[in-house]
Amino acid sequence: MPEFLLMEWLGKPVWMWTAFLSLIVFLLAFDLGVLNRKDKELGVAQSLWLSAFYIAIAVAFGGYLWWSYESGVLVTEDGMHAGIAYFTGFFIEKSLSIDNVFVISLIFSYFAIPRKYQYRALVWGIIGVIVLRGIMIALGAALVQEYAWILYIFGAFLILTGLKMLFVSESDPDIANNPAVRFVCRHMRVTDRLHEQYFFVRQPHPRTGQVVTWATPLFLALVVINVADLIFAIDSVPAIFAITTDTFVVYTANIMAILGLRALYFALAAMVHRFHYLKYALALVLVFIGGKIFWNQIVGKVEPTISLGVTLALILGGVFYSLWKTRNGSVAAAE
Repeated sequence: MPEFLLMEWLGKPVWMWTAFLSLIVFLLAFDLGVLNRKDKELGVAQSLWLSAFYIAIAVAFGGYLWWSYESGVLVTEDGMHAGIAYFTGFFIEKSLSIDNVFVISLIFSYFAIPRKYQYRALVWGIIGVIVLRGIMIALGAALVQEYAWILYIFGAFLILTGLKMLFVSESDPDIANNPAVRFVCRHMRVTDRLHEQYFFVRQPHPRTGQVVTWATPLFLALVVINVADLIFAIDSVPAIFAITTDTFVVYTANIMAILGLRALYFALAAMVHRFHYLKYALALVLVFIGGKIFWNQIVGKVEPTISLGVTLALILGGVFYSLWKTRNGSVAAAE
């Protein structure tokens, strides 16, 4: 094996990062080039099957991570702790991302993106997520390593965010005045209509007649989706750092959860209103994870199995309660 692959980056050998990113690139290429080579509407059944495929990949990867840590094949660390941290982070990120589905749906509606082009935009969006989440997690890891007390700030932030979700009602995002939309429209030429699945097109300028490059509304939607994901990451990244400071576990759990969410989007978008009460469960999860940081330092370390158990209990409780309360078809009826 080349020597540079054995060098450590963010606490793990370069070959581990390369292998994981290669897996993600392969899955995206297989998704776009084989499963969804032609633009078409993704039905609910196909969305669920594709999501099940990605969840199976994520679970298999988590199992391999657990085994490799435990056996010392990759590193000599506590495999049980690493495995439980991965799955806890995966479930938290997956659940927090459900709120993102509502925002993505609004973005597609605002830009009038037909359903048959939405999946392509979502899959390309994961490429931006891989880069942006990587930057945020690397920065967070550097801060935690250099200043251990930063975890207290993460904990306080998570508690405040959870309390805000519990007691403050949020309004729909103002997409028209989104800074990213204004920036792109100010610095790029944007067409007033879609051009099928293309993000950029070449067409004459109305004043000069010269053929120039134009961005399309599909590209604008892609930009806003990635900005929205970055905003949601402000909650999820500190949450998983509160569980583990292993950067590799943090990053892989985040990316695996988001990767499958793109496939699940079309099933969730049709019934997102059924998960109205899940946000309260997620708020309690954030308060619990934030409080656990202070508990670990003042009283003693909380067992990873307890963290995973409480997280799963809250999330599943929120899901089942939401489905039960909205069984008549609307939140208003339940209330």
